[in-house]
Amino acid sequence: MTPSSFDGFGLAEPLRRALNTENHHKPTPIQAQAIPYLTQGRDLLGIAQTGTGKTAAFALPILHRLAAERRPRAPGRPHALILAPTRELACQIDERFRAYGRGLGVKSAVILGGVGQGKQVQALAAGVDILIATPGRLLDLHSQRHVSLAEVSILVLDEADRMLDMGFIRDVRKIVAACPKQRQTLLFSATMPTDIAKLAAEILQDPVRVDVAPAKVTADRIDQRVYFVPAQSKRALLNELLADPAMDRVLVFTRTKRNADRVCRALQQAGLVAEALHGNKAQNARVRALDAFRSGRARILVATDIAARGIDVPGVSHVINYELPNEPESYVHRIGRTARAGAGGAAIAFCDPSERAYLKAIERLTRVSVPVAEHRLTDATPEAPHRERPARSGAAPQPKRPHPPRGQHADGQSRGKRQESWRGQHSGGQTRGQHSEGRSRGRHAEGPSGGEHSQGVLTTLARSSRPRGTPRLAGDPR
Repeated sequence: MTPSSFDGFGLAEPLRRALNTENHHKPTPIQAQAIPYLTQGRDLLGIAQTGTGKTAAFALPILHRLAAERRPRAPGRPHALILAPTRELACQIDERFRAYGRGLGVKSAVILGGVGQGKQVQALAAGVDILIATPGRLLDLHSQRHVSLAEVSILVLDEADRMLDMGFIRDVRKIVAACPKQRQTLLFSATMPTDIAKLAAEILQDPVRVDVAPAKVTADRIDQRVYFVPAQSKRALLNELLADPAMDRVLVFTRTKRNADRVCRALQQAGLVAEALHGNKAQNARVRALDAFRSGRARILVATDIAARGIDVPGVSHVINYELPNEPESYVHRIGRTARAGAGGAAIAFCDPSERAYLKAIERLTRVSVPVAEHRLTDATPEAPHRERPARSGAAPQPKRPHPPRGQHADGQSRGKRQESWRGQHSGGQTRGQHSEGRSRGRHAEGPSGGEHSQGVLTTLARSSRPRGTPRLAGDPR
């Protein structure tokens, strides 16, 4: 029977007190299913979306086990290792371990790229029980012999599919190979692509599979809308929507880092308090941006998909997909930043004509037809993207320019006569690309710039007037 409270898991008393302090009274489905197996030391394959409470699902059993074992610390030799794909997620996991582990005497540290390694090396030298790390920096410090994985007894891969997307799978395999074979291994992933399934089969031993992915991918609590809007009108639409005071904490997603900076600058120029978050930002700048958004100092955070998973910012009222993602799963992770912890939220998507295929893929995945919202800047009929634009108010209608008949130029002269006129004006034995006055190829004796005829019509050189089949004479340059 699944426990209805954390008291039924047999966790240490300091852990239960910390859960009460954090207002965690009832376990989520993944916590209720995973914690009993993890406290028994079983390997686990967890399939769960973000926002389901999986961090606590592995943090609580790890803290309970390490507090009971009381293994001595050695410099640079952690007992538990948690790998995360992004710096933000690694910091968040470390915060959860510190919050749950207060009063246990268990020490944790986080190492990640984007900042100097000096303080991280000092923390490792002082000895830690739990190490939370991103793969790249961990391999760097491992190659410098600042950290050894020889005593890791618990290994956790969080957001494994995201690590696959970011190209970390080779690094992950190197890290796994550096850990002892006798260990408890946990792998959590929101999706299960073929490469992740293969990795799970390689590193897990007789695992328990816990699958709490909902049958309906998107949450019913999220009010979804889509605006069919031309790409050049997106900034104006965004500014007008943000004039609504109900949008008190807004997360705006773009596909590229450059566009994240551009949108953020445009919002700041419009007098709005906004921050940008993406992979090109230095770690301290990313921390400042996220802290400003979390604390409410910044009302708007413009981000790439780096913030779509694992970043728990409470109270996000609206998620705006300024650009639709080219992977439909990313849309699910993006809008999952709102409507967390049982609250409601809204997800707005801007869709220009080039993104309609992305919207169809999203609707196929979520099995939800996103309602269309109307605005004066939007396209009224998205099914007809090539319709004529209405004339501007007050502007006189412009007549269409008639096309000349086939084989005839705009001045009414036939192609044959035009060519004959050309030949008559350019007799003489000039070589191809050169004229009587020796000018360079593509420029006529009496013409303006290169490639133009004196009448501005023909651009090729005259062909020889020698009839077809006539034998070539001596001295004929052709």
